[in-house]
Amino acid sequence: MALVGSTDSMDNGGTGESFIMRSIKIALVVALYWFISITMVFLNNYLLENKDLDAPLFITFFQCLVSVGLCRLMYFLSTLFPDKIDFPSMRFDLKVSREVLPLTIVFIGMITFNNLCLKHVGVAFYTVGRSLSTVFNVIFTYTIIKQTTSLKALLCCGVILGGFWLGVDQEGVAGSLSWTGVLFGVLASACVSLNAIYTKKVMPVVDGSIWKLSFYNNLNACVLFLPLIVIFGELGSILSFNRLGDPQFWTMMGIGGVFGFAIGYVTGLQIKFTSPLTHNVSGTAKACAQTVLAVMYNHSSKSLLWWTSNMMVLGGSSGYTWVKGMEMKKAPAEIPQVTVSKDLKPKEHPEV
Repeated sequence: MALVGSTDSMDNGGTGESFIMRSIKIALVVALYWFISITMVFLNNYLLENKDLDAPLFITFFQCLVSVGLCRLMYFLSTLFPDKIDFPSMRFDLKVSREVLPLTIVFIGMITFNNLCLKHVGVAFYTVGRSLSTVFNVIFTYTIIKQTTSLKALLCCGVILGGFWLGVDQEGVAGSLSWTGVLFGVLASACVSLNAIYTKKVMPVVDGSIWKLSFYNNLNACVLFLPLIVIFGELGSILSFNRLGDPQFWTMMGIGGVFGFAIGYVTGLQIKFTSPLTHNVSGTAKACAQTVLAVMYNHSSKSLLWWTSNMMVLGGSSGYTWVKGMEMKKAPAEIPQVTVSKDLKPKEHPEV
């Protein structure tokens, strides 16, 4: 999704935009990303902690349904205002839906385990509980893509693992450890890594459009969630819930869905205004602020080792991001050059 002309001014080449104005825009975009991401986590935690409605699959299903509806709405608005809103076609194609299905299965695991982790461990421990995505990324990159990882990156993963185990230990010391939540956090981390790998494979099917992928992913997920809700016995909990007719409850559910949809847009916006590396650094800093806010909100008292575990996780994640960023900058110099023959037709290097 894009508002036409909204971000083109980031090109320094010919806009004449001042450094101060660019800095203000970047600061606003980063602040928007932080606000939406942190609010979404706290809002989901509020919905999932509802003692009267023990139906995390239903809550996740509803958020996927909202995302599908918003994709359709944005496409409709883009047809009415093509000069203001640029949004890809959302016409349903059964063949595309089938090809996206393997990714959807991983996607369902990712969002379901993510919400279940948040339900059992709370926001304060959430950053540590969901910290192994980077470690699983290294594992799956090697086992699936057969791509090795540098020693520096592996050392950063070691720091993350150390922070994770220290965090689990300190939660146990404090008497607030939920092994169920930790398990869901580990499963969610694995699914996040698999989701990134499968997304790269499926992206050509949707013409490289992240919004078309979101549409098909959430639509498939809505269909698959329905039998899961029945199988896991959530239907009885939903029907017996005494607030089904409460507008406030559905408003909160709807806001959760809107924020879930918006996070995709502001993530892309932050990357466009800054860079993928800066986005990852911003995400790490956001996680730190999120943890501090959760501790303050719950009036909790945490030990020095508990905070150390968080700093190890965040420091290891930041270090890994920095190392991979440096490696990506060096990569172009190692790619064989393309030669051009006398008839001006490009000819690839024979070793490529």
